[in-house]
Amino acid sequence: MTKPDRRIPVTEERRRELNDLKDAGQTYDELLAQLVRSYSREHLAERARELREADEDELTPLGEV
Repeated sequence: MTKPDRRIPVTEERRRELNDLKDAGQTYDELLAQLVRSYSREHLAERARELREADEDELTPLGEV
């Protein structure tokens, strides 16, 4: 299913950076999907670390009960 083209304005510098990240034959759409997945995983991992640290701060070790 082909969707209509949408234009996303980027600076020439950003376009070069994206082009450097792109594999041969990879489309910008595929690259952006890969970057979004990577960001989502990283964001989820960070949130998990924050929750784990919050639990550690709030919980009392069994040896102290």
